[in-house]
Amino acid sequence: MFKSTLIVSIMTLFSRVFGFIRDVVFAREFAASAGMDAFLIAFKIPNFMRRLFAEGAFNQAFVPTLGEYKESKDKAAVKDLIQHVSGTLGGWLFLITLIGVIAAPIIIMIFAPGYLESKNQSQYDLTVSLLRVTFPYILFISLVAFAGGILNTYQQFAVPAFTPVLLNVVLISATFWIVPMMEEPVMGLAIGVFIAGLLQLLFQLPFIARMGFLSRPRWNPQHPGVKKILKLMLPAIFGASVAQINLLLDMVIASLLMTGSISWLYYSDRLMEFPLGVLGVALATVILPSLSKQHVTESKKEFSATLDNAIRWVIYLGVPSAVGLFLLAAPIITTLFGSEKFLKTDIEMSSMSLMAYSFGLVGFILVKVLLPGFYSRQDTKTPVKIGIIALVINMVFNIAIVLPWFMMDYPGAHAGLAIATSISAFSNAFLLYRWLRKHDVYWPSKGWAKVWLQVIVANGVMLMVLWFNHYELEQWLSWSTMERITQLLLSIGLAVLAYFICLFALGVRKQNFLPARSK
Repeated sequence: MFKSTLIVSIMTLFSRVFGFIRDVVFAREFAASAGMDAFLIAFKIPNFMRRLFAEGAFNQAFVPTLGEYKESKDKAAVKDLIQHVSGTLGGWLFLITLIGVIAAPIIIMIFAPGYLESKNQSQYDLTVSLLRVTFPYILFISLVAFAGGILNTYQQFAVPAFTPVLLNVVLISATFWIVPMMEEPVMGLAIGVFIAGLLQLLFQLPFIARMGFLSRPRWNPQHPGVKKILKLMLPAIFGASVAQINLLLDMVIASLLMTGSISWLYYSDRLMEFPLGVLGVALATVILPSLSKQHVTESKKEFSATLDNAIRWVIYLGVPSAVGLFLLAAPIITTLFGSEKFLKTDIEMSSMSLMAYSFGLVGFILVKVLLPGFYSRQDTKTPVKIGIIALVINMVFNIAIVLPWFMMDYPGAHAGLAIATSISAFSNAFLLYRWLRKHDVYWPSKGWAKVWLQVIVANGVMLMVLWFNHYELEQWLSWSTMERITQLLLSIGLAVLAYFICLFALGVRKQNFLPARSK
């Protein structure tokens, strides 16, 4: 688990670095403009559906089923399952894509109602046109997730983790080569999304072929394995992606706020996605096949130990990530995105939402890690019930926080959306954790009190280091790009060094990151 998580984390880190470069390019070329808002909506909708159907519900249903076939049947049966799943999934995805392209005006009416006002008619028309180009991304990237599920099941984690790099490389290239040729610049980004989806699929196919699983897809919804996956998917569609639904609802509300709100939330959310991807997604990717195997072999102690180990990783690494994002929000935004187009106001507004998101980072990561504890046991109903509660909590706090903020015309109402999302994430994580404990699926190993003491003390030391190395925003704005980069790297380096030295002094060693003995 340590080795596999490290591999996925390194590849994800590589992808996130290119993602940062992509966002820096976006911020410097498009800032928080109306065109950027339109593109982000057109990209978020298929991206949301990717996480909902592909990485979310489908992957959580497909991997345990494939793992069961792998453990209990021969390779011919596994290949037969893959053929029928690819054919059935591809057929449904093609139909969804066709409907999405045709119904783009209606979809934008639903997800960006603020654009229906007469003053925003051009914004509405642009977003519809962009969505028609980006929507096929759901077809390509869902098949990428399908291929990645096969590779992950057979412990080949590096290729699926590296694949998102291609999206970032293509979008960066599109900004410099396609955008200048377009009458509407952001249309070049939409074309880039389409190309990136197709390229990612083509990249993974040779690795599937090398495993002997690349063959002609077959349509058969009545295949026993396909029926089982579909049965598991239906409730998981909601349960696995509550956080994404919350973010999409935030986008709906943000479309009603001042221009730039969607972009400010995007840039801050992207920074939060860095630790979420490197830690949360990596852990969830690695433990799902392991938990599925342990469930099939009825290894309850190992099952609990795997979850316990993953949660310990979240606490040791997720908490300092959240503290660091909160304290360094403005310096990070300024260093990465500050430019002649991305102004001081944009920095302040993006920093507000990043600080709000940082409160919920540990909750977001815990949800990623705890959900495999349900899906590996083929329990997709419980996360749905919990997810509905979390969604309601999100909407209640959206109204309770954003509405007064907006009515008082106080700047930064978009940050209220991030606060509500963070509260919802922690609520979701707490309810998932409580259920696993109550039903004796997971029981913590010995030593958790010591873990919490170590983490609290080490974060306190790190916080002091960051505070003594603190500079006001005006100072950051006065520095050159190289001076900002140097100071930011120095701040992060000192914080990381102080944190891990403190952990070491408190007795934390490599074995603390390895599975502990269960009670």
